[in-house]
Amino acid sequence: MDADLKSNLQRCRGENGAPLSLPPQTYRDDQVIGDEVAQIFRRQWIGLGRADLVKNPGDYICLDYAQQSIILLRDKSGEIRAFANSCRHRGARLLDERGQVSGIICPFHSWAYKLSGELAGAPRMDDTSMEERPEDGSQDSQSSGFCKSDYGLIRYHVKEHLGFVFICFDDTPYDFDAVMDGFDALHAPWPIETLQSTRRREFDVACNWKAFIEVFNEYYHLPFVHPDSIDDLYLDPDPSDLTHGQFASQFGSTEGTGALLQDQQDLPLPIMPGLNGRAAAGVRYTWVFPNMTFAAGVDALWLYEAYPITADRCHVVQTACFPPETVAQPDFDEKVAAYYERLDAALDEDIPALINQQRGLNNPDARQGPFQPLLEPNVARFAQWYAAQMLNSNERV
Repeated sequence: MDADLKSNLQRCRGENGAPLSLPPQTYRDDQVIGDEVAQIFRRQWIGLGRADLVKNPGDYICLDYAQQSIILLRDKSGEIRAFANSCRHRGARLLDERGQVSGIICPFHSWAYKLSGELAGAPRMDDTSMEERPEDGSQDSQSSGFCKSDYGLIRYHVKEHLGFVFICFDDTPYDFDAVMDGFDALHAPWPIETLQSTRRREFDVACNWKAFIEVFNEYYHLPFVHPDSIDDLYLDPDPSDLTHGQFASQFGSTEGTGALLQDQQDLPLPIMPGLNGRAAAGVRYTWVFPNMTFAAGVDALWLYEAYPITADRCHVVQTACFPPETVAQPDFDEKVAAYYERLDAALDEDIPALINQQRGLNNPDARQGPFQPLLEPNVARFAQWYAAQMLNSNERV
């Protein structure tokens, strides 16, 4: 990392004055993407969305994000597991897309694995004793047998928490409880753990992955990007919550539900069970660093994950979630269409703004700027955390 970038990252942390936004170089330099994968995506706990991606034993999904290929599955005991999508024989890819299996069989040489990742069978590998004839030509030999227990799938650390799933590729992951310190209490009013995913979309956007999540976490752009769709719903937010974990969060009151367009407020689904007080009249926006963010509203939770492809392109996953009681209503399929319309409409306005922002960030003379403290605190908190990771600091939160 060059000296100028290091100096600018230090400015994000407020070491020489008020904290500034991330350096434009971190949005336009593909070398920075490589550093992010090494320093962040390979070391930190990464949010993979909702755990109901794999609901039942044998369910699996293949996830190919941030230069990593993962099999996420639920084993026969109901435990969620994550493996490298690569055979331990000669590296063939094992599975694609998503589905249901009782075990994993390599399509190349038919090595078979249990859902726990253990190697169950390897055709003819019991014949792998190798005779090594000494150089003097004598008949003494030494053999080395094949042991299946040595060739299980490469396993990753995985956690299921409040219905979310997180993965860490590092051999010695940072304490997950410290990452989520205070998270449960802050989100206790919402029945997050029991929410069901009802729609999941994947798409690419021509902007840096950080920029996509940033726009979801700031109020500043609402009157300028969403003047006729959702801006009227949002009042000025509360100050940012003090958090000690690897996340930032901010609550704001709304006029009606933030999960519907402002001209469709007469189509609400029921309020989440048990939700009352101020929580029943607003939205909490939370960013779990580095790549997962969600909004917990009065009737729905909508979630985004973003992953780097190149400096100016990212892969995005959107998930909409509702209480099981709401999903069970006979008119749910009819009413939920308006909620999906709101998500799509906001995206249709955000994406052109993000593409335009990326064009500006690509300018070699782009510079860091200040944050609006009430309207962009989650973004500022992430910038401070990101700078610490990229500067190879011992701070991992």
